[in-house]
Amino acid sequence: MLRRFLKRVIRHGRLRVVMDGQAPFEVGEPPSGGRPILTLRIKGRLTPLKLLLNPDLEAGEAYQDGRLVVENGTLPELLELVGRNLSERPLSRLQRLAARLSSGRTVNGRRAARRNAAHHYDLSGTLYRAFLDQDLQYSCAYFRRGTESLEEAQLNKKRHIAAKLALAPDQHVLDIGCGWGGMALFLAEAAPGVRVTGVTLSREQLDVARERAVRAGLADRVRFELCDYRDLGGRYDRIVSVGMFEHVGPTHYEAFFQAVRNRLTPTGVALVHTIGRRAGGGVNPWIARHIFPGGYIPSLAQIAEAVSATPLWITDVEVLRLHYARTLDLWRERFMSRREELARVYDEPFLRMWEFYFAACAMSFRHGDLAVFQVQLAADVDALPIARDYMMAEEQRLAAGRRRTLTVVGGVGAPAAPGSGS
Repeated sequence: MLRRFLKRVIRHGRLRVVMDGQAPFEVGEPPSGGRPILTLRIKGRLTPLKLLLNPDLEAGEAYQDGRLVVENGTLPELLELVGRNLSERPLSRLQRLAARLSSGRTVNGRRAARRNAAHHYDLSGTLYRAFLDQDLQYSCAYFRRGTESLEEAQLNKKRHIAAKLALAPDQHVLDIGCGWGGMALFLAEAAPGVRVTGVTLSREQLDVARERAVRAGLADRVRFELCDYRDLGGRYDRIVSVGMFEHVGPTHYEAFFQAVRNRLTPTGVALVHTIGRRAGGGVNPWIARHIFPGGYIPSLAQIAEAVSATPLWITDVEVLRLHYARTLDLWRERFMSRREELARVYDEPFLRMWEFYFAACAMSFRHGDLAVFQVQLAADVDALPIARDYMMAEEQRLAAGRRRTLTVVGGVGAPAAPGSGS
């Protein structure tokens, strides 16, 4: 049965499959060039059946347990081969129905949200420092050329987001899901006198973020709290949320955007940076069980529908294609270069789980329906300049390190043209 299934799926490339007690078989294009054929060794009598019945869950679990072994190649090469072939197969009616039904199963109340955050983010800092950039940015980087280092691309991302926030001096910014504090610290220095309040549900992240604010000499303007976005008070000139919306869940989308509106000043601006997909749905079952419990990936339509139930304006939308695939590649390279060191802290199934996570997610951004959305929101239709030029001008200013010169456009302080400041 597995051989028949793989023959239908693998049309491009070649794959050799070796199973216990069975003769090896090959599927795909005829071999050429004398290159070793990518080989998948499947261990255990029941593993092939489990792969047929629930491949989205079993592939990752079998790799974790050592029941799937890649020979004559690497795990990314195997997943690239599978992803390239699956991308040509349209979703079945059953898959589309499952995606719709999954939206009702993702319910992230306050207690569940804290528990889910702890599952992933309260791991040892040794793990995250092994693969993240020096600023601990755990979200999609921004590649202008595609050849940047991880540090360069993450700095690009921070500038890109700061430019869309159109910061003005002495404003107060709220960072929902602040991680280890890197974005908040960057925004505090992007314009004079900016204050930032960052909130997280991870105690581990909170402790690191507070320590970093003290070390940076910014503790008087940047503070971090352990707090759910639903429990926030006060008003803010700007709100940013990077890589957190994937944990909200569709049953809470309207409440999330209503909370954003309630916390914004009358001329406030918000920027939500989130993984998205063509059709919203729950995360992969293996990811949901082992990596991000309670996760849900929204479509643009779901975001727009939820925003439309509030008085907020959607003022700009950008879709970042393939940026996350490159980010994940770089994370995996760093992780693998430190694997021997990490093996002194974590066991082999845990390390193989993270290998699979990086490679499978990169494949999904290359060959699946995943991308990253940056959605800019405003409390008032006149809160921002009517043309996008201010974003590019501000990004250039941040990259050049020029001092801020402001002009007032549409009721908001916006950066003047490049070169007009010294």
